[in-house]
Amino acid sequence: MDTNSGKSSIARPLRRRARRPLLVLAVTTALAAGLTPAATAGPAHVDGVRVQNGRVEVPVAGGTATIDPATLRIDARTDDGRTLRVSDPAADAPGRPGRVTTSGRGAQWSYPARGLRAQVRVEHGRLLVTLTADRDTTLAWPVTGSDPASSALQLPRGEGLSLPVGDPFWNSGRAQLVGSEEDMASQLTLPAWGYTLGGGRGVSYLAPTDIDTSLGYASRSGRLRTTAKHTFSGGNATRVYTVAFALTDGSPVAPAVDYRHWLAEHGQLGSLSDKIRRNPETGKLLGAFHAYTWGGDRTAAGIEHLKSLGIDRLWLGYDADDAPMKSEDVAAATKAGYLVGPYDSFANGRDKGPDTPPNSAWPDGVYPSFCVRRADGSPQPGFHQQGCYLSSQAFEQAEQQRHLLADRTRSLVAAGASSYFLDVDAAGELFRDHDAGHPMTMAQDRANRLARMGRLTDGTYDGTRSRPLVLGSESAGAWANQVLAFDHGSGTPVDGRLWPMENGHFDSAPDQPKDDPAWGGYMPQGAPDTFFKPVRVSDFKAEHRAAVADALKAMYDPAYRVPLYETALHGSLINVERWELPFGKLPEEKTTRALLAMLYNTPLNFVLSDKDRNDEQNVRELASLQRYFAPLHQAAGTKELTSFDWLTSDRTVQRTVFGNGTLTVTANFGSAAHDGLPGGCVDAALKGGKPQRLCPADVVA
Repeated sequence: MDTNSGKSSIARPLRRRARRPLLVLAVTTALAAGLTPAATAGPAHVDGVRVQNGRVEVPVAGGTATIDPATLRIDARTDDGRTLRVSDPAADAPGRPGRVTTSGRGAQWSYPARGLRAQVRVEHGRLLVTLTADRDTTLAWPVTGSDPASSALQLPRGEGLSLPVGDPFWNSGRAQLVGSEEDMASQLTLPAWGYTLGGGRGVSYLAPTDIDTSLGYASRSGRLRTTAKHTFSGGNATRVYTVAFALTDGSPVAPAVDYRHWLAEHGQLGSLSDKIRRNPETGKLLGAFHAYTWGGDRTAAGIEHLKSLGIDRLWLGYDADDAPMKSEDVAAATKAGYLVGPYDSFANGRDKGPDTPPNSAWPDGVYPSFCVRRADGSPQPGFHQQGCYLSSQAFEQAEQQRHLLADRTRSLVAAGASSYFLDVDAAGELFRDHDAGHPMTMAQDRANRLARMGRLTDGTYDGTRSRPLVLGSESAGAWANQVLAFDHGSGTPVDGRLWPMENGHFDSAPDQPKDDPAWGGYMPQGAPDTFFKPVRVSDFKAEHRAAVADALKAMYDPAYRVPLYETALHGSLINVERWELPFGKLPEEKTTRALLAMLYNTPLNFVLSDKDRNDEQNVRELASLQRYFAPLHQAAGTKELTSFDWLTSDRTVQRTVFGNGTLTVTANFGSAAHDGLPGGCVDAALKGGKPQRLCPADVVA
C-alpha cells in the first residue's frame, strides 16, 4: 500500500530486519530505452561491474544499479522485477562523458568540458557516486521524486517530516516549502532524504559531503520534487561530492535507518550508554525534563519546592548573567539528583559596554582580531547583526597559550555545575574565514567545533584536572552526535515564519518598530514575555493569523511528523525542542507536543520562575507529565528506535517501539477512540508490563 493507507509498508517492524547488516534492500536498476550512449571501452565485466550500451551496471545487494554517464540518470529494478526511477538526469547537464573504464568493483569516467571525474562503486549494499572537480563549479543532482509511484517525501527538518507528494498544503505557498532551498549542513538535521514509492518500496539518499550541498523543493503537476545541488569550491575544500543511494522498504523512517547504519559503518555513531559509563553524571539525563530557570526557582529554596512535588530528575539551565546560580543553589540541585548547567556561547564578540551580553565579552585582543572575515575583508556580522562571529580557528591557534575557552568554562562551572550548554556550536552554521592570520574552511570550522566540544565532554578543556561535563548544544546536526549528551532544538521542525512570530517583524524591517508584538519581549525582568507569555493564534493581529496558523501546522501537525532524528540517533544523544519554545509557550499545541514527546521518548522543556504568574501551573504540569515519562525514558533512553507505524489511514494513531520491545508507545492524536485508546491519549508499555495511560488534557491547562 502507499503511505496514505493505514497499514503502510512500515507495518513490517524494523526490528525484524535489524539482524541484517543493513536495513536497506539493494539499489537495483534496469536499462531504460532511449538513453544517450557515452563513449565507452565496449562491453566489459570486471568483478560484476559491466559497461553495456553506454551505461554502467553495478551489481549491488539484491540487484543491479544502472547509470547513464551521459546524463547521470539512474533507474532501478527490484528483485521482484519492478522498475523505479532513482534520479532524473542532472538539472544542469554534466557534458559529454569520456571513456568509461572499470576497476575492482567500480567504474570511472570524466566530463572534460566541466572538469569533473565520476566514480561509482558499491558499499554495504548501497550505490555510491562520487564526483570530483578540478575547478570551481556547481552541479544540480540528483533530481528526485519523479517516479510516478512516488507517494511521500521524507525530509529531516527538525525531528522529521513525511510529506505526501500530492498534499495540497505542502504544494502551495501556504507551506513555504516549494521554491525554497535548505542547506544540508545547517538547516537539515540529517544529510539525508527519501521517497516512498508504494508497494513496500522506497529510495534513500545520503549526502555525506553535506558542506556546500543543499536540497531544493519544487512542485511539478501538484507533486513534490527535490533536487540536490553541490558547489565545488577549491577555497572551501569541497571539490568532492558523494551521494549514496539505497532502495528501502518504503517506511517513512527508512532514510533515517539507512543513515544510522551509515554512521555505524563509518565509526560515527555515538552511544549514550558509553557516555554514561565514561561520565556517570550523564545518567541523570535519563528520565529528566529540561528547564531554564529565573528568579527564585533557581535558588536552593526553589529547588526544594520542585523536589517536594516529586520531581526527582531535572536538567536545569541558567544564563551566565549577573545573577547566575550560586554554589549553594547548585549543591541543592545536585543533592536533589538534578543536573545543572550554565548557558554559554563561544560564537560572538562585541565591544565591551554596559549592554554587552556576558557571552560576547572577551579578554582584550579577541574582539575584533578573532572576527571571521568575509572575502572582502569585512567582519561576519554577529547575532542580531551585533559585533561579529568569532573564528573557531583563531581560538584553536590561541588556546594553548592563552586558554581563552578553558578560562571561560572554568569560570562558569566554578559554582559546581556538572553540565554545560554551548549554544550554536553543533547547529551547523559554518564559516569560511578569509583572515590571513587564521584562515579556515567550513570543514575546518566543523572540525574545530568538534574538537572543543570534545574537550568539554572528556574534561581535557581544563589542563589542570579532568572535569568532564554533560554537554548540550543548539539544534545539533547528526555530525555532532558523538560529542554531545543532549541538544535543544533538533526536535523542532522549524518553519521560517517562526522568526517573525518571535521578533514581531512580519512586514517591518528589524530596525523599525515591531508590527506585531504578540510574542512578547525581554521584559519583565525575571520572567521575560518572550519565554513565559503563552501565545495563541488569536493573539496575533488579524492580518498575521493565517501565517501563524500555517507555520504551526507545518511544525506540529502529527499527520506530517515522523521520528527521523530519533530513528537515526535515539540512544546516541537526547533530543529536545528549541529552548525558546518551552512547553507553556504554545498552549494550543500542548496536547500534541506532550503526545509527541511520549511517542518519541524525548523530554519536554520548560521555563521556570517565581516571577511568572503561571509558575505554579507550569511546575504542576512538569511534575505530572514527568511522572509518566521518567520510567519510560529511564528504560529506553539508551535504546534504538526500532519500529514506527501509522495505525490509521489518517495517520492520527501512531506507534513506536524502542529496543526491540523494551518500550512500546501508542499515541492517538485524533478525537475518536481507536482500539480502546481515547483521542488525545497515549499508552506506553514496558516489556512484560501492562500499558500505562496518559491523557495530557487531564493534567495541562
